[in-house]
Amino acid sequence: METDYLIIGSGAVGMAFADTLLDECDAHITIVDRHSKPGGHWNDAYSFVGLHQPSAYYGVNSTELGSRRIDDAGPNKGLYEMASGPEINTYYDKLMTQRFLPSGRVSYHPMSEYAGDGRIVSLLSGAQTQVEVRRKTVDATWFSPNVPSTHTPKFAVGEGVRVMPPNALPQLWLEQQGNSAPRQFCVLGAGKTAMDTVVWLLRNGAAPDAIQWVVPRDSWIVNRLQTQPGLEFFNYSVGGEADKLEAFAQAQSIDELFLRLEALGQMLRIDTAHMPTMFHYATISTGEVDLLRTVRRVIRMGRVQSITRDAMELEHGRVAMEPATLYVDCTASAIRREASQPVFQGSRIAIQLLRAPLVVLSAAQTAYIEVHGDDDEGKNAVCKPVPFPNDLAGYARATQVSMMNQMAWSQDPARRQWLRDSRLDGFSRMVSELDKSDAERLAVLGRIRAASMTAVPNMHKLAKPAA
Repeated sequence: METDYLIIGSGAVGMAFADTLLDECDAHITIVDRHSKPGGHWNDAYSFVGLHQPSAYYGVNSTELGSRRIDDAGPNKGLYEMASGPEINTYYDKLMTQRFLPSGRVSYHPMSEYAGDGRIVSLLSGAQTQVEVRRKTVDATWFSPNVPSTHTPKFAVGEGVRVMPPNALPQLWLEQQGNSAPRQFCVLGAGKTAMDTVVWLLRNGAAPDAIQWVVPRDSWIVNRLQTQPGLEFFNYSVGGEADKLEAFAQAQSIDELFLRLEALGQMLRIDTAHMPTMFHYATISTGEVDLLRTVRRVIRMGRVQSITRDAMELEHGRVAMEPATLYVDCTASAIRREASQPVFQGSRIAIQLLRAPLVVLSAAQTAYIEVHGDDDEGKNAVCKPVPFPNDLAGYARATQVSMMNQMAWSQDPARRQWLRDSRLDGFSRMVSELDKSDAERLAVLGRIRAASMTAVPNMHKLAKPAA
């Protein structure tokens, strides 16, 4: 068979790229994925997983996810809805069956893998399909995370110790046939998965004193209030951008930056007695933080090395444990640590982050530039990969590169207009909808422009690791 674009991966990135290709050109697209349905890691995630950010700017550009409803209950009360994992899986399945395939321009190969040299191999039969790619092979796997259900723990587990991924928690009752229910839980890991798991345990009846939490590193967390679409949240979202840039312009150190952002309501930390050293763009509400703070039995002794029936060995010591404790493994890393490379490489496209942390917008932007850009040199000049932060200094670097890409895009009227029309870029769309007579809100945009002049150069200084 022949195709114009061979996309490896039908997760959020591959689907966003393909969707923009469908709108911007008449190319034929072939999509290959090991899963039986589109959606990538969402097929493997724990059932209570959901988005960090509002549904309003997740998914693909052409098709709304959710209904822009404001939640009226739970820890996200008063903020825009966030799709659950099952809702996201349904969304991508409908996209494939109701938009992509009916277009007549998409060939989809689930339960298959790309073996290189134009060969697609079925995982079920071993049958091979040879594909001639007329234009580009697109690697949409750059953001593929490790998820708990497919993750192998790096710590040793002794005989009789119960360890399970968060995926198994909702089916815990099945395991109780003839067994006593667990009365003590220990959550391993400090990332967003661990936060979700602790919140789930608390909201489903576990007592705070029955939960121990192993936190190798404390993390700064984005306040979800600052990420809301809709003009009613303008002062928090766009106004928050102005606050953030002014903080970047004024901060003398990376720790000072985060403390300024905390004072402005931009950043949160679960325990104010501990200075975080990690930042991964985890985003939660103040309601979730209040829940997490009820867990007092927090173990800060590094990563788990081994678990026996009555103890945990960690990097910096040993902790006695109750023998019947149920351990929930949330140590899988959602971030791949690979060096950045050029996005456009002749016959290959390696989709990477262009606007942190907006993965799907970055994929859609890459497709738009592929169709409307010039040569690879020109395309790469406006698509600089953003290094995903692991520590605090990485946040300054990621913000700097994101802003440089944004400034480069704004120089071209067509690209600027595409961003304003894109539902995946909630803030640009919000700004484009402003009433030109609204002096108060226009003044906020003036603050952003003024602060940018000083903030961007200072980001370079803040991005340097501390001595």
